[in-house]
Amino acid sequence: MSKNPGFDSTPATAQLHRDGISFTVHTYVHDPRAQSFGMEAAELLELEPARVFKTLMAEVDRELVVGIVPVTASLDLKALATACGGKRSRMAEPARAQRATGYVLGGISPIGQKKRHRTVLDTSADGWSSVFVSGGRRGLDLELAVADLVTATGALRANIAR
Repeated sequence: MSKNPGFDSTPATAQLHRDGISFTVHTYVHDPRAQSFGMEAAELLELEPARVFKTLMAEVDRELVVGIVPVTASLDLKALATACGGKRSRMAEPARAQRATGYVLGGISPIGQKKRHRTVLDTSADGWSSVFVSGGRRGLDLELAVADLVTATGALRANIAR
């Protein structure tokens, strides 16, 4: 369970509690002028940026799919489509991503979305014992074991970062 009991609850933390998955909450003061939410988190939490992962919503053959890649990388849309057995992919419109997940941009967590979407985690996560993902709002990251992130999201692993 959370090692930081005095945090604001989000759908992501609520799901992790329900599922009995251990995680640690890390908070920081978000600067609304930040250009990259993930790099901001890495810098303010004093983390290796490759250990901080961003959640991106894409459409693979019109189906919303979650791609989780390091903040130091970009999502390879062709690789994501291949991993999902699809032909075409493109980034989801921001408004559609927000509606589908229940989170705001910069705070989209791969965990606790309104509806579970097919999720692909970049294999670079396997190089870490734990990784950091958004906790469901800007300024809130969750640290959890890679295996627990896979369990919480139902993710498959593939090389989807470039």
